Order: sequence, then structure tokens, then C-alpha cells
Amino acid sequence: MLTNVALITIAGLIVGAAASVGTGRFINTLLYNLAASDTTMIVVTAITLATAAAIAGYLPARRAARIDPMAALREE
Repeated sequence: MLTNVALITIAGLIVGAAASVGTGRFINTLLYNLAASDTTMIVVTAITLATAAAIAGYLPARRAARIDPMAALREE
């Protein structure tokens, strides 16, 4: 379950980084005193989003791991 979250997160970060670099000229007109291709900004944003995705995936996975599989099958 967490593997799926990690794969989706990595794919999203790759697409997002490519899109931010690809639209750099337009973004440069919107940002004040900051470059769109600033590596630090892209890395910090990627780390923040990856951390949020890890927490969002970990909490339901932890709760699901606590459930007895036989009890869950009996409920359905």
C-alpha cells in the first residue's frame, strides 16, 4: 500500500518538476526576486510534498494493518 503511494508521489514529482522547468519563462514573470529554475525552491517543494504524501499514505496503512484479516473478511 505504501509502495503505491511512493510510486504515485514520485511520478507526480517528476511531472511537476518537468512542468515547472518547462513553464519557467511564464513563471519568472510572476515571481518577484526568484527564478523559476531555482534548484533550491524545486527541491524544498518536492521534499514538502513527498513528506505530506508519506504521512497521508502512512496513517491509513497503519490503521489497516491493525485490523485482523479474518475479522475484515467476516464483515464483508
